[in-house]
Amino acid sequence: MDRFEAMRTLLAAVDGGSLSAASRALNTPLPTVSRRVSDLEAHLGAQLLVRTSRKLILTEAGEAFVAATRRVLDDLADAERAASGEYRVPRGELMVTAPIMFGKLHVAPIVHTFLAAYPDVTVRLVLSDSTIDLVEAHVDVAVRVGQLPDSDLVARKLGDIRWVICASPGYLARRGAIAAPDDLARHDCIAFEGRHSTRSWRIGAGANARSVDITPRFSVNTADAIIEAAAAGVGVARIMSYQAAAAAADGRLVPLFSDLGCEPVPVHLVHRRQRSQPLKLRAFLDFVAPRLQNVLGEVAGCFE
Repeated sequence: MDRFEAMRTLLAAVDGGSLSAASRALNTPLPTVSRRVSDLEAHLGAQLLVRTSRKLILTEAGEAFVAATRRVLDDLADAERAASGEYRVPRGELMVTAPIMFGKLHVAPIVHTFLAAYPDVTVRLVLSDSTIDLVEAHVDVAVRVGQLPDSDLVARKLGDIRWVICASPGYLARRGAIAAPDDLARHDCIAFEGRHSTRSWRIGAGANARSVDITPRFSVNTADAIIEAAAAGVGVARIMSYQAAAAAADGRLVPLFSDLGCEPVPVHLVHRRQRSQPLKLRAFLDFVAPRLQNVLGEVAGCFE
């Protein structure tokens, strides 16, 4: 039995919640995963996992062994990085995740520049609007839009974005000016269709915030499709400021109710806490953070 291999398999099963998840994560046949865990238990003379039809439950011995295993494998990873020179020069692979549209518009171009500046570093950029578990997915850095829950992760705030209400100049010329939120009741609206769909738009900030019910004329499930429809004059849209910035800057969309404002939505860089931070991660954070801060500043300027 390769104990390190068995320990990695055990962690993959615990983090994934099942032996099947470990099989997928490690790209290893399920019988092999099951045998490794069983062999490890036999070697230790202790049951580590209770297998139910729905999930794995750690025994008391299993909890202690998994905690020790994480420390051992972290120390081994540190030793391997040190031996390969990762702590002397930025080198190795980084896995980065970001929301889909924010990642396409702002993160990916900065990553391209980073790669040119650091030829010994490779980056895997995963764009997803779902919240990816950094530990389970072995993610090095995440760009998070929204309030952060309490956790042991390290967060660096980059700035804020806001929801904005926009319409095209052509639509406003055809249907008339929109002076107050209540005017939306008589206008065509474009709504997001999906997991976070809503038929009520929150406008304003603080004590002046209010919710306005809308009746969508058109619904679609991607932000870029909403922007295209609004710019084409289909109706009024509510989108994030970074999503609308380019269209507002070139005059295709006109912001409405700018005097009312909206509650700020924070943007952070988030990463796991590590005893020794690899130079590749430090270089990435120091490179990306100020550039994204500048981007968010430019976005805010489009709606002042």
